[in-house]
Amino acid sequence: MDAVLTALVEEKIGPGEQSRLLIQVAKEKIAFECGIAFRSPVFALQYALKSLRLEDGAEVVLSGLSPRYYGQVLEDAHLNAVYCDVASFSAVPDPESIEKVRTKKTACIILHHTLGFVPDTAAILGMGLPVIEDCSDSYGSEYPAPATLSIIGLEERDMLTAGGGAILYAHGKREAAVIRHYEYVAPEYALPDMNAAMAVVQIRDHAKNRGKCHDIAARYTQAAMQTRHKRFSGECNDYAFPLIIETGLKEVKNYIKRHEIAVEDAFSGTAVHAGRALPEQCPEAFSLSLRTILFPLYPRLSATDVEKIARVIGTLP
Repeated sequence: MDAVLTALVEEKIGPGEQSRLLIQVAKEKIAFECGIAFRSPVFALQYALKSLRLEDGAEVVLSGLSPRYYGQVLEDAHLNAVYCDVASFSAVPDPESIEKVRTKKTACIILHHTLGFVPDTAAILGMGLPVIEDCSDSYGSEYPAPATLSIIGLEERDMLTAGGGAILYAHGKREAAVIRHYEYVAPEYALPDMNAAMAVVQIRDHAKNRGKCHDIAARYTQAAMQTRHKRFSGECNDYAFPLIIETGLKEVKNYIKRHEIAVEDAFSGTAVHAGRALPEQCPEAFSLSLRTILFPLYPRLSATDVEKIARVIGTLP
């Protein structure tokens, strides 16, 4: 709040010094060649696609558990979204699931690190197509290999929360040279200083906050092992605590509600939930979207609340 109030008092709300500082701080943490701070992840994805110079009508492969707005961005860019499934008990696709839907028209792959799980980027890059990865949920994780272009969202539900915005960046010098053409976008596209100031603090405090979330997730995991419900496979950065419900979801939700704990559907904002990706296209993703819930997980949860939630998780019907 101090960072935001300082920006307000100094009347530096629009894009300016804080936005430039954000890119500098992010560059030090992530070690990329070039980065641009946008007002919205929609703009970041639009410019990522624009920089790849894909032909009209080209196909772009993406997971059924990707954010639903991806589909609209692709439509606006005159590109065709082709949805692939995720691996069993995984929130992200593997090379095999991508290969199943790949055609001669496939020109790009978008990898969303759903719920903080990181796909095998190195293997997917080996398929010979440009890859845009969205690290909004997985900031702070170790990545198998840098994608062609990367995005970190700064929206309310992202790992780094700045009230809105996104950073588009490139690790390679060739890709950096391309996106550098867009460094000086119109102010209406650029990230305001008010949001950038909050993002700078989020990056600097991330290690401390992540450590707290890791401890909370460890306690929840211990409790979940006492139930029949399942966890996702793969390493996660504790962005969230999802649980795949193996019994009646309604009964489980009612039980949680009686204990005055707020949970939410894990995939309510995804392509498969919105009907953009059809159940027959993505059966695993569709099944997971119907039975996965998220428990509260954020660094400022009190020890009392953590224990209360853990007890409920451990006694789920």
